[in-house]
Amino acid sequence: MADIEIEQIPVLNDNYIYLIHEPSGNQTAIVDPAEAAPVIARLEQKGWVPTFILNTHHHPDHVGGNLELKDRYGLTIVGAGLDQHRLPGLDQPVAEGDVVKIGEAVAHVLDVPGHTKGHIAYWFSEENALFCGDTLFSLGCGRLFEGTPGQMWQSLSKLKRLPAETQIYCAHEYTLANAHFAVSVDPNNYRLKKRVTWIEDMRRHNRPTIPTSLEQELALNPFLRADDPGLAKALGLDHASAEAVFAEVRQRKDNF
Repeated sequence: MADIEIEQIPVLNDNYIYLIHEPSGNQTAIVDPAEAAPVIARLEQKGWVPTFILNTHHHPDHVGGNLELKDRYGLTIVGAGLDQHRLPGLDQPVAEGDVVKIGEAVAHVLDVPGHTKGHIAYWFSEENALFCGDTLFSLGCGRLFEGTPGQMWQSLSKLKRLPAETQIYCAHEYTLANAHFAVSVDPNNYRLKKRVTWIEDMRRHNRPTIPTSLEQELALNPFLRADDPGLAKALGLDHASAEAVFAEVRQRKDNF
């Protein structure tokens, strides 16, 4: 297992950019650079020279810094081959089953469409770290801008099967708003209510709620619990398919 160091950089209103540094190979990857300046500042502070950008999807708040960083460092930009026409400066198109090596650390590429058609995630299996962009959030999931409820539920089901100890590094600090919604559809979840108190305290002090763990999300995130009969019953959807329950939860969140 590689000994990676992860730096979290808050940018824009609620985005997170990540730096993944693998010291033995002295390689660093930038995940979803919304803009370049904060990344450059943190790299200089750490004394790191980036070798890769890992894009999860094509939205401007995830690729806005691609070209400036590539011009400055000559790095390699990795992203979904399906979206190569929408990822600025893409050098290495990838899809499910491919791996990306950051020094000794190995990231497995997972196809997770729903938020966008070409959305991917990077799972560092040995380090128990998942960089999932806007597919999965703490207590939430991404809006379905290009995909269907069925596609997103399949993507989330794939992530549900990862080890429970997996740390989830998503791309936005949406946890507080997601928590208030989660309570509205799952009002009898005592552990969820306890978590909300912690989230409110963290945000009151401007502290990040990310990363979260998959174990936590499996217990508390209504979007991951669409196959839970208890949640289906609470929504008045007894005996409905998990996909139907997910679609209902997503629609309620869109209108919350």
